[in-house]
Amino acid sequence: MAELGPVVWPPAPLQTERLVLREPEARDRAAYIDLFASSQVRTYLGGPRPRAELESAVPEVPGRRPGVFVVDHDEAMVGIVTLDRRDAERPGHVRPDAGEAELSYMFLPKAWGRGYALEACAAALGWFADAFPGEPVVLCTQVANDRSVRVAEKLGFTETERFEEFGAEQWFGAWSSVPRSG
Repeated sequence: MAELGPVVWPPAPLQTERLVLREPEARDRAAYIDLFASSQVRTYLGGPRPRAELESAVPEVPGRRPGVFVVDHDEAMVGIVTLDRRDAERPGHVRPDAGEAELSYMFLPKAWGRGYALEACAAALGWFADAFPGEPVVLCTQVANDRSVRVAEKLGFTETERFEEFGAEQWFGAWSSVPRSG
């Protein structure tokens, strides 16, 4: 995935009613590894990665780059939300030149079912709309991941197509930001 482009990073932490979206820190490393090693989390994402591989590969401060937000609840990482540029070679685009921003997220199972994904993704989309006014955002998830499809629809993503990728049918949707006044 390509980086977002010219943007001040990291932004000030984004506060929601229950969460803080912030830049990754060294204290997040163990939770980051748990996230990528979890068979539950990675069910629709190609399966878990081996913990030993992650222990040796994940840097001291994981995910530190523009577009990666750690989702913090009660001063502990419960997930991540990312905004990257979608690779032009992949299926699913809403712009003729491709390169749309793509929203993705993963949360630890202990955070599931509490509305954190919706709350955190809405905050990240709000930040994106201010940083890149008028730019579309896309989201792709397996059709079988009905919870993720519901979150996408609640966030205002509209399904634009379905296609086969990674051996599964994908749900692909688009969200358009409207420049905010004030």
